[in-house]
Amino acid sequence: MYPTTLNTNEVKNAAGVEVEFQRLSTSERQLVFFQVGEVPNNPHRLTVSHQETGSGLDLKRSSLVRIDKTIPGQVDTTKTAKIEAYCVVRVPLGQLTTYTEVSNAVAELMSTMASRGLSTTILYDGTGYGAEALINGSL
Repeated sequence: MYPTTLNTNEVKNAAGVEVEFQRLSTSERQLVFFQVGEVPNNPHRLTVSHQETGSGLDLKRSSLVRIDKTIPGQVDTTKTAKIEAYCVVRVPLGQLTTYTEVSNAVAELMSTMASRGLSTTILYDGTGYGAEALINGSL
């Protein structure tokens, strides 16, 4: 369960500095947070949502954690640019009795995003193999 305020290192930027968020809205299947102190015309949002489809053995849940960040354009400074980063996990609920393999898949994704080789340290700076590929478009 997410707390109402994310202000004790739950979210960090590339420099490892805490970014504080406050809950903006809550519905049955979605939470939206805004960055504390954000510039009004440059929203910075963290969204968590879930959707279930199918039934019985075909029941599936898609869960999303997403950051949307609007920044001033760096080329055309009269425009804004929106950066979207998100992780989706699709869970075949109707075929599972435990979440062990779902936990393994999420752990594997997180580790490739935030580590490199023999590293045992979480890399927030975008230099993990997976993060580097997403940021630079490299393989």
